[in-house]
Amino acid sequence: MKESKIIVNVSLDENNIPEKLQWEATDGAQDLSESKAAFLSFWDLKTKETLRIDLWTKDMESDEMKHFFHQTLLSMSDTLERAIGEEKMAGDLRDFCHHFSDKLLK
Repeated sequence: MKESKIIVNVSLDENNIPEKLQWEATDGAQDLSESKAAFLSFWDLKTKETLRIDLWTKDMESDEMKHFFHQTLLSMSDTLERAIGEEKMAGDLRDFCHHFSDKLLK
């Protein structure tokens, strides 16, 4: 069985606020890359709950975060459709994303 690791490096300031985020995949799919934000979610088999890590650097601007949220929600609609075939609900989520964009990104 092939194995790959996703490595996330977080550099913190003296107040434990992220200053720098970098990530890479050990299988070569992603070289070390710098980022300003990351949302990482895991499904806990035992508790049947989502475990999350939400990180963003202190220099990430509000407009960047708004776009990050919008694009993340859109990608979740694609995943919903691909993973379990929920075309209608994925479409509804995309509709919400357009509403979200109209309200937040103006």
